[in-house]
Amino acid sequence: MSSPSPWDINRERMVEEQLIPRGIHDEATLRAMRTVPRHLFVDDAMASAAYGDHPLPIGSGQTISQPYIVALMTQALALKGHERVLEIGTGSGYQAAVLSRICRKVYTIERIDALLVRARKVFDRLHYHNIISRIDDGTAGWPDEAPFDGILVTAGGPKIPEPLIEQLADPGRLVIPVGDQFLQELQLLEKTKGEIKVRTIEYVRFVNLIGTHGWSA
Repeated sequence: MSSPSPWDINRERMVEEQLIPRGIHDEATLRAMRTVPRHLFVDDAMASAAYGDHPLPIGSGQTISQPYIVALMTQALALKGHERVLEIGTGSGYQAAVLSRICRKVYTIERIDALLVRARKVFDRLHYHNIISRIDDGTAGWPDEAPFDGILVTAGGPKIPEPLIEQLADPGRLVIPVGDQFLQELQLLEKTKGEIKVRTIEYVRFVNLIGTHGWSA
């Protein structure tokens, strides 16, 4: 049996020191965070900082969220393995990769072509073939593939886009940062038997959700 690589050790330390002490307890989420090679989703020059407790720039004015926030949002979806999940804002591709290790299929939408091209290359390298991607206005969702068991939005908007609520299955969960352009509430929307409940999980700061049902570019 081969000994763990430095990357394996860094991932384990990330889970043990950053995630579990902050309340990340879902075993599927922790297993995915231990498995997905986060360092491949950032530029080579930043790979050594990939497992630090902070976001990192990925170009085009976007960031890869800190590991804790990725885990927190993933855990909030309460995935069991059979779900189809829509992600708005592919970015580096790391969040979609984590989701793909837990659910049946991930549909991810990005508005910046260069980011999606790079993310697709990493998905292919890792053989994460259950991730489907496209360039589009994510605030409008992906109506042709709806409904989705879970929806995760990785950018902050002024409100929850109505198309996303409509495309959420019943039962279903939607996680999104909502607020102004400087600080947001990470909200969990749950749809059950036609009833919608929204609660705040944590206060966060994300890049802007750009689109018809978000902020203007």
